[in-house]
Amino acid sequence: MKLLEERILKDAAVRAGNVLKVDSFLNHQMDVKLFREMAEEWKRRFSGKKINKILTIEASGIGIAAIAAEVFDVPVVFAKKAKSINLDNDNYCTKIQSYTHVNMYDVIVSKKFLTKTDHVLIIDDFLANGCALMGLLELADKAGAVVEGIGIAIEKGFQKGGQEIRAKGIQLESLAIVEVMDDVTGEIVFR
Repeated sequence: MKLLEERILKDAAVRAGNVLKVDSFLNHQMDVKLFREMAEEWKRRFSGKKINKILTIEASGIGIAAIAAEVFDVPVVFAKKAKSINLDNDNYCTKIQSYTHVNMYDVIVSKKFLTKTDHVLIIDDFLANGCALMGLLELADKAGAVVEGIGIAIEKGFQKGGQEIRAKGIQLESLAIVEVMDDVTGEIVFR
């Protein structure tokens, strides 16, 4: 998606450790107009799919997923990274390692919000090694839900996540695929 690629080139920064800093428009301060354009593009790419729910993970994916849910006219469910007192005890749970935080999280979705009648579109901000997506796929599988596809804002094409997801036969639509990031020169090259 040219609009997202242009925004990355204009406002992103490359940091050591293959970190692409996009906090000025994607995952700290959020450009909702950009999110709407992204959601409209996913709506186009997943046309004909029987999507009745958007699934994402706490926290950075929530803003993007909420706008996508509005465009698809379906609810959004986000997997929580911590059990709270207001969460029911009947949940699906898995463990996920965060790429940027390098922590293991118990990720939880209530069984009443993810069921075998659901046809989900998974939405997230980044795809690197694919740990978060593998966890969301596991939660959907536990629920008996059908994963109709995955929409990613930015994929790091030089890391294994996208290849592993595509090898599962799942439709993966990344709006910007970064092939090269150089933390010395700041160069970013897209596929």
